[in-house]
Amino acid sequence: MLQTLQDLEFSSAAILTAINLRVTHDSNLTALAHHHYGISLIRTPDIVHAIEETPPVTGNTISPSSARRLRFNQFASIVHEQEPYMTPRDFLFSVMLENVDRKLEQKVLNKQEVDEMLDIASKAEAGKNLFRSFGDNGLISYTEYLFLLTILTKPHTGFQIAFKMLDVDGNEHVERKEFLKLKNIIGKRKEKVQKESAHKRFSDDDSDDVNTTLQAFFFGKMGKYKLQYKEFCRFMEDLQAEVQEMEFLQFSKGMDTMRREDFAEWLLYYTNAEDNEAYWENMRKRIPAGQSISFQEFKSFCLFTNNLEDFAFSVKMISEANRPIGMAEFKRAVKIATGNELSENVLDTVFKIFDLDGDNRLSHKEFIGVMNDRILRGLKVQHQHGITGYWRCVKRETLKGAQEVFRQTGSPF
Repeated sequence: MLQTLQDLEFSSAAILTAINLRVTHDSNLTALAHHHYGISLIRTPDIVHAIEETPPVTGNTISPSSARRLRFNQFASIVHEQEPYMTPRDFLFSVMLENVDRKLEQKVLNKQEVDEMLDIASKAEAGKNLFRSFGDNGLISYTEYLFLLTILTKPHTGFQIAFKMLDVDGNEHVERKEFLKLKNIIGKRKEKVQKESAHKRFSDDDSDDVNTTLQAFFFGKMGKYKLQYKEFCRFMEDLQAEVQEMEFLQFSKGMDTMRREDFAEWLLYYTNAEDNEAYWENMRKRIPAGQSISFQEFKSFCLFTNNLEDFAFSVKMISEANRPIGMAEFKRAVKIATGNELSENVLDTVFKIFDLDGDNRLSHKEFIGVMNDRILRGLKVQHQHGITGYWRCVKRETLKGAQEVFRQTGSPF
C-alpha cells in the first residue's frame, strides 16, 4: 500500500509539473531577533471535473498574494533598481518571527555593493549555515522568496520531477535559464495572478535580468556554471535544516533539548483556532514538567509537517467518516505519508494537547488546521485555485474510488 501511494504521488506530481511547464511555456515565461530588529518573541464516473474555486472578496479580505507581498515588503531591508529585496538574514527572520519593528530605513544599494554581494555568493560553500553566513550580504527577490518558502513547506518529490523534466538531455544538471523556469514555476504556484492596485509601491514580478545571491551561488557570478541535481537537493536539505535549527534554538532558549511545553508553544505559535485556549489548558494540565524533546525528534516532526497533505490523505484512507483517530492510526498514517516514524515522546505530546475529550483520540481535521498555520507561519492562504485545485480534486476522486474498493473487498489496514 505504501508503494501504491508513492506511485500515485509520483505520477500525480509529474502531471502537475507537466501542466505547469506547459502553462509557463505558453505564456512565454516572463535573542538574535531583538538585537537586530528590536522584536519581542511573545505571542462522469471516469472523468474528474475540477472546478476552480474563487473565494468571495470583501472589503476586509486580503488576497493571498497581497498577504505574501506585504510580508515580503515588511521584512525586506534593501532596495535595488527601485525593487525591494530581502537579505538572507531578512528571509530567516521572516519565517521565524511574526512581525518586525524596523528601526532603520531600507538601504538603497549601488552597483558596486551588489557586485560585492554577488562575489561573496559565488565563492560561498554549501552548508547548514549558509544563510546565516551570508547575513545581510545578499539579494533575495520576491519570486525567490516564494520559491524558498515552498522548499520549507513541501516535500521534495515535486522539485525532483520538475527538475528532471527541465533536464531534457537527462544529464542531471540545468543551466541558469532553465533554473529560472523552475523557480518561476514553483514560485508562481503560490501566487494567483490578479490586477494590482494603481497605488501599489512595487511590482510583483522582479526581473530575471537582475542577478541575485541564489543565482550567483548556483551558477557563478556570470551565470556560466551548471547546477547539478544533487547540489540542488543538498541546498534544499541544508535550508530546511538551517531553519529548523534556528527555530529549535529559539524555542529551546538556546539549549540542546526542548521542553515539551516549549514544543507545544512552537506548535501553537501561529494558530488562532477557536480551541486555542483549550490546547494551552491541556498542555498545562497533562504534560508533566521536566520532560524534553531532542533536536532529532524535532527534525522528524518537521519532516512530517512537510508531508501534511499526504498525511491527511492517508488518515482518510484508514479512518471512517472523519472520526477522531487514535495513536495507532496516527502512527500508521505518518508512516504511510513520510516513510518514517515519530517518537513516542512527540506523539504523546501531540495527543495530550489536541485530545479535547480526554479519550486518547484527536480530531485530525483540527490538528491539520493548526499544523497548516504552523508551516505557513500564520499566513492564511487559499489553496484551491487553478492547478493546485485540480490536483486536490484528483486526490479527492482517487480517495472515493479507493474507499469504494475497500468496501467491496475489505480494507487492507
